[in-house]
Amino acid sequence: MTKRLTHISQILLIGWLLAWCGVAQAQNFNARDLMRAQQRGETNSLYGGNPYAQSGEEGEEQEGQQQDTTKKEKKIRKPLESYFFSDSVRALNNFKWNISRDYNRVDIAPLDTMLTDYRIDYPFYRQDVGDIAQGALGQASLPLNYFRRPQSFDFIFADPYYAYTYHMENVPFYNSKRPLIRMDYAESGQKRFREENFGILVAQNVSPSTGFNVDYKSRGTRGQYIWSRTKNHNVSVAVSHTGKRYSVHAGFYNNHIEQQENGGVVGIWAIADTVFERPSGVPMKLAESQAQNTYRNNGFFVTQSYGIPLQRLTDRDFSMAGLSAVYVGHSFEYSSWSKVYTDIRANYVDERGHRDEAGNFVRDTFSYYKNWYINPSQTRDSIYERKISNRFFVQAQPWDRNGVVGTIDAGVGIDLHTYAQFRPSDYTAGKYTQVNETSYFFYGSVGGKIKKYVDWDADMRFYPSGYRGGDLKIGAHLALTGYLRGHPLVLEGRFSMDRRSPNYWQENLFSNHYVWSAPLDKENETRFEVKFSLPDYAFEAGVWQGVTTDKIYYGTDSDVAQKSGSLSLTSVYARKDFRLGGLHLDNRVLMQWSTDQDVAPVPLLSAFLSYYYEFWVVRDVLRLQIGLDGRYNTRYYAPGYNPALSVFYNQREMEVGGYPYMDAFVMGKWKRMRIFLKYQHVNKGLFGNGEYFSAAGYPLNPGMFKMGISWGFYD
Repeated sequence: MTKRLTHISQILLIGWLLAWCGVAQAQNFNARDLMRAQQRGETNSLYGGNPYAQSGEEGEEQEGQQQDTTKKEKKIRKPLESYFFSDSVRALNNFKWNISRDYNRVDIAPLDTMLTDYRIDYPFYRQDVGDIAQGALGQASLPLNYFRRPQSFDFIFADPYYAYTYHMENVPFYNSKRPLIRMDYAESGQKRFREENFGILVAQNVSPSTGFNVDYKSRGTRGQYIWSRTKNHNVSVAVSHTGKRYSVHAGFYNNHIEQQENGGVVGIWAIADTVFERPSGVPMKLAESQAQNTYRNNGFFVTQSYGIPLQRLTDRDFSMAGLSAVYVGHSFEYSSWSKVYTDIRANYVDERGHRDEAGNFVRDTFSYYKNWYINPSQTRDSIYERKISNRFFVQAQPWDRNGVVGTIDAGVGIDLHTYAQFRPSDYTAGKYTQVNETSYFFYGSVGGKIKKYVDWDADMRFYPSGYRGGDLKIGAHLALTGYLRGHPLVLEGRFSMDRRSPNYWQENLFSNHYVWSAPLDKENETRFEVKFSLPDYAFEAGVWQGVTTDKIYYGTDSDVAQKSGSLSLTSVYARKDFRLGGLHLDNRVLMQWSTDQDVAPVPLLSAFLSYYYEFWVVRDVLRLQIGLDGRYNTRYYAPGYNPALSVFYNQREMEVGGYPYMDAFVMGKWKRMRIFLKYQHVNKGLFGNGEYFSAAGYPLNPGMFKMGISWGFYD
């Protein structure tokens, strides 16, 4: 605990020093200069005036004051001229974005400064109806919406932690006119079982086009249930320069995850039919085995591009977005993952293993794992994966970046894969078996827009031969926007066809509990999506349809399996937020159908409902929300979780669902500070069937009080 506090203190000290430097710089903009700039109408100008320039820097004499010709004229700081950002984005005081791994593009993302969803402290619950979860902060999860589930080719064992981990395409970059520091902290429960959620963000621009940021998050729990402690540390460091012609994005990220694996409850009765004095008294299958997973990931990347205008570029051209141009670039990424799973052999006891002839319960003793291939008494499975990726791309901008044909992209890439694991022969060799694979591919895309009414794009990627040879992905997207009394109506359609190779670990694995080595066929999947939305009225509805052939999945014994033939899945999603004065009724509903529940189990109905009242306590100073959140899904054979493999598998022993899980909260925003108070699982013991499971065998957290604070400093 002392080391952790020291680590946090160091981070806070660094953030304070950076903020102090930024404040010293920001003090050059005094109130008198700002008032005069506003009178001249310069502060809101993107083209005629420089929002970063100090008073008098733009060559104009100040009112009532003669120009001092004896002083050397100050150099004018250029504004943000990058073609990446539109006028409306540049006008923002602070904004963030993510970069594309393959293309010369960025994706603008909103800054999280509002009350909306702030109280939802588990990140996997923030999108549509949420996830299938082990239960606590920092633990594994899987989206309930089948079409949101991760489909990564690299290190699939980290997929259950997708909501926490950084990678190249979700590392954030910031542009801030003033230094930005934001700190978040939330905690719950008694000290012995506490959940803690801490984060700090430091972002500062050296110039309008150049900036850096550090984003650190520490999330985890000491465990309401026995042997369920988690530690989840994630950090990203990013530097960017987005100039008129040249742009570069570079970043480093580190993900470190530790999770004690208790294997779930010994039986449903331990949650639904028995009252324990403390949750820590609930018997768990792997509690005596001391099973644990440790994940480590390090990565860094740099992507850069240079623009060559095909028309004369003058000082009147604020950016290259409106000119014919060609961009050439390169992207490099290094990422390494390791996973170590340990346990000792120990059976567990189910006090209600079966009934005797008289109908009385009889205790049974079970072993969690059937096989012990390497060591019959203990396990230490270690695997390692590394990828080094290079991409060279060209982007043509025929006329206007926002034209009917805005950009045409083409690129070639090469990925170097390394896989390492223990095999029986390694006893004598003294080192792990290492496998190296190389995959190369080419890809391209084209896209554009017609004013503000039509956006379209299409893309393709193909692996001609070798490792992943024959893999092909094709996609297309069309968005039509109309306006009714000034309010936008958006109709979107997406199509994708994906022929993909199985992951290396799905074909090759040797561990203490699971062994397989067999080739698998490629998966073929076709998806369609149609979505209609009314953003100003908080309404959206969407339909997904997917058909998969030769689906790869983890079966009832957690072994890799492949379905022969096709599988069809349909999802229908709707969101509507009603508002009656200060009363908000927010509704998210998802319905799903699967033609084979043994291969792709999904609940028929899932919902997230949030009803609250919002009002000003002090006008323009303090705003409050008071309300209830509720989650629910119908009963079905939910996936189980296998600790040794770190995957969700299909089980047919336990049905899950039919239980409403509710939280009561009070949330407030005072200037730049947000606060929430919440009692999680407020309905425990009041109503419901008592089976508060999400993943099979893993109970959600019992009732507990939470509190959190987020404070943003901008200067």
